[in-house]
Amino acid sequence: MGIEKDREFHFTTQDFLRISMLIYQHAGISLSESKQELVYSRLTRRLRETGVNSFAEYLDRLQRGGGAEWEAFTNALTTNLTSFFREAHHFPVLAEHLRKRDKARPVVLWCSACSTGEEAYSMAMTAAEALGGCPDPVSIIASDLDTGVLQTARTGRYKLESVSKMSPQKIDKFFVRGSGEDAGCVQVRPELQRMISFQQINLQDADWPLHEPLDAIFCRNVMIYFDKETQLAILKKFAPLLRSDGLLFAGHSENFYHAGAYFKLRGQTVYELAERFKAHACE
Repeated sequence: MGIEKDREFHFTTQDFLRISMLIYQHAGISLSESKQELVYSRLTRRLRETGVNSFAEYLDRLQRGGGAEWEAFTNALTTNLTSFFREAHHFPVLAEHLRKRDKARPVVLWCSACSTGEEAYSMAMTAAEALGGCPDPVSIIASDLDTGVLQTARTGRYKLESVSKMSPQKIDKFFVRGSGEDAGCVQVRPELQRMISFQQINLQDADWPLHEPLDAIFCRNVMIYFDKETQLAILKKFAPLLRSDGLLFAGHSENFYHAGAYFKLRGQTVYELAERFKAHACE
């Protein structure tokens, strides 16, 4: 049964269902039927760039070849809406958590869906202000599935309007204002960038390249793209990574009540480990 629209490329309901199956298997993302127009608009560029004439042909090629095109396919279908200090109520909680830490050990944070980097840099600025500078003992692992946004994050270069809600003092402290051809842009200062390591991690992978006990995990506004079964599988893997007093920060429209065996709500979309995990948490 076709989707009745005049389109550049033939796009059927079967194509959409096939795309939904592939992105779910590869990245755990669940696409509702309401996403058909979004899927079409996001993937038509891939059809043009690969020189195919239909979605069916593109998907056949994708499944035969994989590799780089799987990456492009996934990048096209992931959403990367973010901003500096988004959901601002979380950052004072993080700051207080860091101030209470055992000062004899390093701090490790994970920004698990960092997109273009604003969230990870917001975490770094929060740590720097809470602990008095850009301290060496603090490291932030910032990951995303989308390699394109990770490249933007690594550069640390943003439009001036993206920091417009920050105070001039904070901007001057953590960014260098561009001039000449770079007027209208800001660059994250190197000492802040050094606190963060960016890497690709698929939350669907069986193993993650994370070994340190974590003081906090930010996983905000990504679980909404997963079904409850996938969410639970990810949350089950988060729990053993956290220290006994570690925190998990969720997005404003997310709740993890179905993962009560692993996490309990501590505050507004902030979770701590369930009691059964605290006694055996990594330290």
